[in-house]
Amino acid sequence: MDEFIGKVVLITGAGRGAGRGIATAFSSLGAVIAANDINPLSLEETVSQVLQAGGKAEAYIFDIAKRMPIEGLVTQVLDRFGRIDILVNHASVQPDASLLEMDEWEFHRTLDVNLGGPFFTMQQVGRVMRQQGGGVMVNLISALGSERIRKGHAAYIASQAGVIGLTRAAAQEFSIYDIRVNTVCHGSTDMVSSQDWDATTFHHWLESFPNVGQDDYHNLVSVVLFLCSDAACSLTGQVIPVELGRL
Repeated sequence: MDEFIGKVVLITGAGRGAGRGIATAFSSLGAVIAANDINPLSLEETVSQVLQAGGKAEAYIFDIAKRMPIEGLVTQVLDRFGRIDILVNHASVQPDASLLEMDEWEFHRTLDVNLGGPFFTMQQVGRVMRQQGGGVMVNLISALGSERIRKGHAAYIASQAGVIGLTRAAAQEFSIYDIRVNTVCHGSTDMVSSQDWDATTFHHWLESFPNVGQDDYHNLVSVVLFLCSDAACSLTGQVIPVELGRL
């Protein structure tokens, strides 16, 4: 299958973890990677891995906590590649301060990165995709289930829950422009559901890509690829819970 060949994929938080895994997976299928992160060293490592494997990638060092840097990021990607076909929001921060002890700066920083970042990247990229005639967006969140809630995670969980509402609202608004928006939640959760998610279809589709995402993030990366593929053309506004080790 060659549907990702030449597609431009913008990934925030691409310098680590699942962000890096998604970047290398898309690249292995022929996509062009616009990799964003605030950490230049980790971002360069991701880009180097893509280039060494024969792929194409560019690094974009921007803090996506505010609208103006996001505008700069999108402008530079467009100047370089001329389009953005897929947006993956992976960047996040996870403070470790209790509800009673967290200061105002840390609270706002958490919301700015984890919720404001996806909001403004979706806004800016959504305008691009509207002009292009369509596109796909995937937001990544984690650890929303009550069994995963720990002291010090109140602001983080609030921001992640906000992304669920943002996903569903954006999916409704963007549908007339042929832009699909979904969220993948890695980590078990009892706070989200996905009425239209068809795991059987996913597994059939995955058989076409037996060597993609073979690492700790295998299922997460594979579900993101699936949601961005033509096989998931009817899915939008969904929140897909995925364990790192299993579906």
